[in-house]
This record gives sequence, C-alpha cells and structure tokens, in this order.
Amino acid sequence: MGMTMTQKILAMHVGREFVEAGDLLVSQVDLILANDITGPPAINEFEKIGRPVFNKDKIALVPDHFSPCKDIKSATLCKQMRDFARKHNISNYFEVGRMGIEHALLPDKGLVAPGEIVIGADSHTCTYGALNALSTGMGQTDIGCAMASGTTWFKVPAAIKVELTGKLPKYVKGKDLILTLIGMIGVDGARYQSLEFTGPGVAELDMSDRFTICNMAIEAGGKNGIFPVDAKTEAFLKGRVTRPWTAVEADPDAVYERVVKIDLSKLVPVTSYPHLPENTHPVSESHHIKIDQVVVGSCTNGRLEDIAQAAEVLKDHKVNENVRCIIIPATQEIYQEAIRLGYVDIFINAGAAVSTPTCGPCLGGYMGILAAGERCVSTTNRNFRGRMGHVDSEVYLASPYTAAASAVKGYIASAEEVLG
Repeated sequence: MGMTMTQKILAMHVGREFVEAGDLLVSQVDLILANDITGPPAINEFEKIGRPVFNKDKIALVPDHFSPCKDIKSATLCKQMRDFARKHNISNYFEVGRMGIEHALLPDKGLVAPGEIVIGADSHTCTYGALNALSTGMGQTDIGCAMASGTTWFKVPAAIKVELTGKLPKYVKGKDLILTLIGMIGVDGARYQSLEFTGPGVAELDMSDRFTICNMAIEAGGKNGIFPVDAKTEAFLKGRVTRPWTAVEADPDAVYERVVKIDLSKLVPVTSYPHLPENTHPVSESHHIKIDQVVVGSCTNGRLEDIAQAAEVLKDHKVNENVRCIIIPATQEIYQEAIRLGYVDIFINAGAAVSTPTCGPCLGGYMGILAAGERCVSTTNRNFRGRMGHVDSEVYLASPYTAAASAVKGYIASAEEVLG
C-alpha cells in the first residue's frame, strides 16, 4: 500500500517510512504564518509559554486584512504584531508599502518550496499546495505553540484524487474548475481530506490557476490541496527559491477515498450563487442577475495573470454606469508590474478604482462593503451571508474574466460576450 503526496511529506518530516490516514503525528514545520487578525491572538498564546521563538527566519507576519489600517482597533492589532516582530527580530515581517496579500506574497518571496510543511493562522494557507507543499490553516493556539516549539500535531488526512484531462477552453480558468469541483462534491465533500490533483490536464494549468485551485480546497472542507511538481512549477521556483527542496509524487498504489474525473475541455464559465461556494451555475444561465459591484483581487485571484485577464476585458470598454468596479493587485510587486504593463491605465480609463494591496472587501473589512440589497460579483473565495457587508447583500463568486465582463455589462456575463 502506497502513500499520497500529502502522506509522503508528513512521513519525511517525522522520519517514518510510512504513514496512513488516521495516524496522529507531531511534526517539524518549515514556515509559520499569521496576519493582522490572527497574529495578535497567537502572540498572546505564545507569550504565555515564556520561551523565545524557535526560529526567527521561519515565521512570516503579514498585516494584510485591515491594512493600511482602517480604524483604531485595526491599528492596535497591527501595532501588536509589529512590536512582536521587532522584539523577536522576525526576518519575514512585511510592513505596509512592502507587504501584500499573504498567500500571494509568500510564494513570490520564495518562502515556500516543494515538500515543505507550512501552517498558518488563516484557512486559505492551503494555497501553497500549488507548489507541492503541505500547507494548511490552524487555530491561533496551535500557531502560538508552534512559534515556540517549531512543531505541531497532525492527524494524517485521507485523500481524494482529482484526475484532470483535456485543456481549458478560452476564457475558462482555474477558478471555474474549482467552483465546478465544489459544486460537484459540496462544501463538505472533502472534509478533513487532501484534494490531490493529478493527470495530464495538470500540465495545461498555469501556476496562477493552481494557486487559485488550492486556495479554495478549504471551501470543499479540505485539509489541503496539492499538485505535483512539473516544468511550470520549476519555472516559478527558479530565481525565487535557492535552498534545496524535495518534490513528492503519489505512489501508484496510493489509497484514495474516491476519484473524481474532470475533463477540462468540457468546463464553462461558472459563478457560485449566494450563499455557498457549492451553489455553482453556468454564467450563460445568469444573465438575469443585475449587479452593483465587482471586485477583482484577493488571495484567490489577485495575481498578475488575474489582473491581466481583467485588463484584457476592460480595455477599450467602460464599467457600466450602475456598477462600482474595484481592482486590488495582491502585492506591491504585482501592482508595480500592472502599472508598467499599462493595466492600471486601462482600469482607470474604464472607470474602475484601483487599490493598494489588501484583503479589504473579501471579508467585509473595508474598501468595498455592500449595503442591504446589493449584489457583487467577486473573484474572492467565500460568499457566505454577510461576508462582504450587510446580511441582506449577495456575493457571486467568479473568475477575473467573468467579473470584468460583468462590470461592463451590468449583469453576470462571460468574457466572450464582451470580447467575442
């Protein structure tokens, strides 16, 4: 009996030849992450232990949720994290002006590599599985303890094999794939399981697609999502990661709870209706839904490729007069590159607002809060009731292509309707 990719990473870290689903382990970790919301409670727990941090270079602190700070409370939280970083000389503390949305920033900074274990006090830490890492979200108490010990506990997850074939059609992206998958298996369909993506279709997905897909593994209840390493992974890592790393592949006889097969060529643009990501519908059936706001950004879809897709749609077009369109590049570097490539000019000429990197509207923080009765098409990852504002507002999840096209049309629309 063989092991999955996730199980192999755990086995390597605990010095065992074999682990299986259900085993309880205490493992070393390679990186610990916290942000301005989750960091302060984790710091409070850490300080109860009375020990120094286990390794100042293996902790990343990113003030991205309410940053730049929106009020006194958020400023107080950021100050606590800033003071902690200075006190312990944390190498990877990213201040305003140098920060970005954590799950886009850390891979771009070379802080994650294949075969590593990353834990974060944020549920979307699972994003880094795109780089063949085991990455997962944990509570603040676990994170606080790990900052002192460099270890944490795991229950080895079972796995679902997602076998991909074919090639994505034009204007269909990784967001459409993951929303389709969640629609197939449900928001609890992968509960405490690893979503392991395999098959010839993997090679057809760019890294941005893979980050988006792994980012939303948690929306199916997954412990993590993970891809194998290929030429595209290696190209992304080149120039970013200089330390040695070890890629893992699933054994041919690895045990899976189930196998889900998806032909990429048969996918269409989709959107998830309120109030669950599993409520997936084709965009072609959604034209009757008029909207008030569009958001392109977040840890799910704020990368340069995502910004480029929005620019492709908005070039030489105007945002509908009844729609507010907000574009949020995920990091300062992405923002700067978007300026260099002319994307920001396209957005401003189209009538969109462009923001400094922040999670902002995704969690109903600021920079795009919804009033009662308003609808938003968003490239974010959650559309729970009240997620982006008033409990009587609605959020429709979609790709950057679909979001930008909807901004032009004033209703949920596909990029093909704008670009042909």
